[in-house]
Amino acid sequence: MQSRSLNAIVAPHKLHQILKHIPQSWRRPLALASEDQPLLHSLLNTIKVLSSNGHLAQAFTTFSFLLHRHSPPTSLLHHPISSLLACSTTLRALSQGLQLHARTITLGLAGNPFLVSRLTSFYAALGLLGDALLIVILSNTKRAFAWNVLISAYCRRRLWREATIAYAEMVQSGVEVDKYTYSSVLAACGEILDLNVGRLVHKGIVTCGLELDLFVHNALVAMYAKCGELVSAHHVFDRMPERDVVSWNSMIYGNASRGMWAEAFELVERMCIENVEVNSVTWNAILGGNLQMGNYVEVLKLISQMRRGVVVIDFVTLVIGLNVCSRIGALQLGREIHAMLVRMGYDVFEIVRNALITMYSRCHDTLHAYVLFKMAVDRSLVCWNAMVAGFALSDQVKEACLVFQDLIACGMQPNYVTMVIMLSLHAHVADLQHGRELHCYIMKHGFEGEGRHLLSNSLLDMYSKSGRISDACNVFDMMEYHDEVSYTCLIAGFGMQGDGVISLKLFSRMIECGIQPDHITMVAVLSACGHSGLVTQGQMIFNKMVGLYGIVPRAEHYSCMVDLFARVGLLRKAEEIMIRMPFPPNTAMLARLVGACQAHGNIEIGKRAADKLLEMKPQNPRHYILIANMYAFANCQVELDHVRTLMREMGIWKAPS
Repeated sequence: MQSRSLNAIVAPHKLHQILKHIPQSWRRPLALASEDQPLLHSLLNTIKVLSSNGHLAQAFTTFSFLLHRHSPPTSLLHHPISSLLACSTTLRALSQGLQLHARTITLGLAGNPFLVSRLTSFYAALGLLGDALLIVILSNTKRAFAWNVLISAYCRRRLWREATIAYAEMVQSGVEVDKYTYSSVLAACGEILDLNVGRLVHKGIVTCGLELDLFVHNALVAMYAKCGELVSAHHVFDRMPERDVVSWNSMIYGNASRGMWAEAFELVERMCIENVEVNSVTWNAILGGNLQMGNYVEVLKLISQMRRGVVVIDFVTLVIGLNVCSRIGALQLGREIHAMLVRMGYDVFEIVRNALITMYSRCHDTLHAYVLFKMAVDRSLVCWNAMVAGFALSDQVKEACLVFQDLIACGMQPNYVTMVIMLSLHAHVADLQHGRELHCYIMKHGFEGEGRHLLSNSLLDMYSKSGRISDACNVFDMMEYHDEVSYTCLIAGFGMQGDGVISLKLFSRMIECGIQPDHITMVAVLSACGHSGLVTQGQMIFNKMVGLYGIVPRAEHYSCMVDLFARVGLLRKAEEIMIRMPFPPNTAMLARLVGACQAHGNIEIGKRAADKLLEMKPQNPRHYILIANMYAFANCQVELDHVRTLMREMGIWKAPS
């Protein structure tokens, strides 16, 4: 019977690893059972009291005394072990918890439902989610509590996909799901915008006839709102027997995040009519919706109104403000928000620290970002990723690699986000050697789940930009499925090699597979046409962008067309397309035209482009050198002298060729 319990709770290859944690004092033969029942129950109660008060060492000593002086029946031992495990969980006492786990095995209590739940809580609290999962699955428990602990632990660590997978395993195992399970898994669906799984969960709730409480109702509303399914969200919301501020805030966020401001503010008015307090969470829901829509100025205006009004600003409000600063590069405003966070004592929160690191990094102040990173005592993987991304954003390859190496040296396991950041960095600088090393690391550690596809696309991008198109094709062929990113990377890779014909074939195959191109795909295709001199094909694709693919040309698409015409000497067409654009040309377009005019000897168009470029007062010295070279090549001495004067004023002393 005991061997069956052993196999039920641990995989055979891990059994010896757990049993080695049994203290020597517990290995001695048990004494004969004591007949002093009052003393026995007194010791059991003492263990319970000591454990509940956090006196783990004394509780352990009492437990050892109990085992070897009184030898209580096994049926009485699961209560003290449960108390000791609860205390070990609270104190994050790994060694003691492992000893207790080992003891449950030797006593044949490994399958006890209460102890399974306690052990799951213990491993989950210490972040050992793999062990927690092993405990739950191999115990074959039919109680929901242990599964709920596991799913909640995944959610706390933002492992949303793992939470939904655990839920599916729970249902498949025949465990009766309860309201606590539904609340957690619906939250996970909302975070990863998995509407399909969310609908299945909702269907499961209806099928089992569970009477929904406020928490499950709120979880349903929040899931549908975050996934943009506002009709279903309203359907659940309108039929709720009772609502609290969380219900209202979820609906407000859902409408605000879709730009439905009239509906969002109408809900706020209804809150006031129904005497529901409009608090900072309500305002944060509106702020979050604006942030998601890219209405950054509106976010800052609302925060300013909150500061002047009666609503108390919390750290969530300020983190949203930091996100805005990150996206618009508002370093000074970010510093002011940082000062507010320090004054309010919020700077110690991990989410705040990570937002600050991201803000400083995106504003290219990596020095302050790194200082905050080094000041962090307990760095989560999110914190490490924020710092690696910060250096990567500023193309500080050496620094990013050093932080990545420190991450591994600390014993932490990089996740797919870390690897995508590093691969993107090496792709940007065409660092093939380090990119290959990362590929080997990925192959060795076998990243699975939703990150696997992202990693494959990142590898495609890295190999394509490094000129290793054969390696990129190998990665492409090994992928389980392809999306627009996969095709775009390969199209761009062949385009950079001058194989525009192959790029166009890939684009045709992509369309045939029913994959809708995005604006980045169109840039890759047009650029490939430009590098290969495929003028007719490039024009046809550009003209079909709106009608056939529903993509309105942006500046980068027009820039590709300017380059397409300029490369083959169709300079007048290049100039015409800049004139017809719905927005003024940028410096890169004009510089490309100036360079082409020099190459093809068209000083007339080149002078017009140069004049417009100089009017924009570009800060790039190479633009002045490019114009000077064109005038020198065409023997336009007056214009050349003028440009040289501007160059001297800017401190550019390089002699034009």
